[in-house]
Parts: sequence; structure tokens; C-alpha cells
Amino acid sequence: MQEKIKRLRRCQLSVPGSSEKMMAKAAGMGVDFVFLDLEDAVAPSEKRPARRKIVDALNGLDWGRTTRCVRINDLTTEYAYEDIIEVVEGAGRNLDVIMLPKAMSAADVQFVDKLLSMMEKKLGLRHRIGIDVLIEEVEAMMNVEAIAASTPRLECLIFGMGDYSASQGVSMRDIGGSGGSGGSGGYPGDIWHYQRQRLTIAARAHRLDAVDGPFADFRSPDAFREEARRAMILGMVGKWAIHPSQVELAQDVFSPAAADVARARDMIRAYDEALSQGLGAVQYEGKMIDIASVRIVRNLVQRADLIGM
Repeated sequence: MQEKIKRLRRCQLSVPGSSEKMMAKAAGMGVDFVFLDLEDAVAPSEKRPARRKIVDALNGLDWGRTTRCVRINDLTTEYAYEDIIEVVEGAGRNLDVIMLPKAMSAADVQFVDKLLSMMEKKLGLRHRIGIDVLIEEVEAMMNVEAIAASTPRLECLIFGMGDYSASQGVSMRDIGGSGGSGGSGGYPGDIWHYQRQRLTIAARAHRLDAVDGPFADFRSPDAFREEARRAMILGMVGKWAIHPSQVELAQDVFSPAAADVARARDMIRAYDEALSQGLGAVQYEGKMIDIASVRIVRNLVQRADLIGM
């Protein structure tokens, strides 16, 4: 069994696959992860032409260290299987991840997995193309544990609160902004706390990344930062950006502070020294630390190492 590839997902930038200009701009931004969209951002009449534009962008642009992903249409549409076939046949060597929207069950993810497996063999690809899955329907949230366990190819679960709102019957004015963040007139708390928590637990239990979805009002950077902060506190590793102005905010929120990283490394050294002396705990900065304390800070150090801090 292949090990999961560790990828940075502090920010996943959405880019319409129908816009050559936007894809070219995204390639040069240095964002962790870009997904070229064939779904919501592309009109039905442009979906098929957009596949060719995406193939050209994947093959012709310098993406640097950015993870390259394509979001296909969901499996209830006429487009999905051809999205996978045309993009992978055209640019499989330059594609890292397929993003599956509106997955409802483990079987949905396994269908994409099997199709990718056949295509990788046919094309002689030397790398495994990963799968990211959007959880954006109430049925999917009920099945999130089974989806998380569906295939070793799966790398990430994403909470898509836009479509999820419609599925659960949440009103438009309560999505994001003051309503979504517990402001005046809205729900007295974070309306997405349970969904984020459940998705993140399922992801962590199966060694997957958990990512928070879009925040529509890109003119409200403070609200975006707060939503990202809440997701980060729960253990999510990143958030979507639907506008370039949100990229730096997301990558900042999901990056540990240099001082915290240095302190974490020092704490691990102190604990390792205690172990070498036959001790299971040691005093550090006036507090006792043990293996549980070190497990927490190791997560931070691993994230910092992935970033290159």
C-alpha cells in the first residue's frame, strides 16, 4: 500500500477552468494548492471546452511547488466520467489530485478510485493521483465516517458549506458574515461547529486532511480570518479561497508562529532528554510535560517542517 503524500493545504484556491487568464495568474501566486474548476464556476455550455483549457494549463504553465488539482462535476451529471478521462489522459503526468464534489457515499469515492487506477495503468503513470472529497450534503455528513474509510487514495475531506446550507435548509442570510459567526440576529454560536467537528474527527481518524470550504464575501477579510481561525482551532489544516485576496489570509492563519515552533522544538528536546534519563515527565517552563503534551506539539512541528519553517 502506498503511503499518503503529505501536501500543504493551508489555502486551496478555486480557479475557473474556463478562464485561461485566471489559471495563468494562479500558477504564479505561490499558493499551496490550486483547483481548476469544471463544476460550479463553469457554465454548462463551457464545460467541455474548459477541459482542454485545463489540460493546456496543467501542461504549459509553471506551477512551481503548487499542488495541481481539478474539480470535476459530480457523479449525477453527464460530465463527470469524461472530466476524469479527458483531463487524466491529457495531463495526468502534471496532475496531483482530483476533487470530487457532492460525494454521497463511500461507493462514489470508490468509483473515482477504480477509474483512476485503470487509467494510471493504461498511461503508465508513475505517481498516484490523489482524491479530495467535498462533503456538502446532509446525506454525506451522515456517511462521513464511511467516506473517510473508502480508499487509501483519499487524501482530504472538505466541508462545502454552500451546498450543505441548501441541503440542511439554512437560510442565505445566515451563511457566513454575522449570522454564521454568531453576530446579532444570527444563531447564538457557530452554526457550522458540529459539521466541522464531525468532519475533522472522521478525517483525523483515517489520517486525512480536513479543510474548510468557501467564504463568499471576499470584501470582509476580518470575517474570513475569523472563520479560518475557528477551523484551524478544531484541527483543520486549511481553508478555500475564492478570490486572490483571501490567499495570504488563509496561509497566514494556518501557519504556526515562528516563536511557537521554536518553543515546540525546545519542549521536544527537553522531553527526549528526560526519556534518556529514564523519566516519563519533566518540568518545562514551570509546568510538567509528558508524552501527551509532546504529541500535541509534534503536530505543530510536523506542520512547520512541511511548510519549510
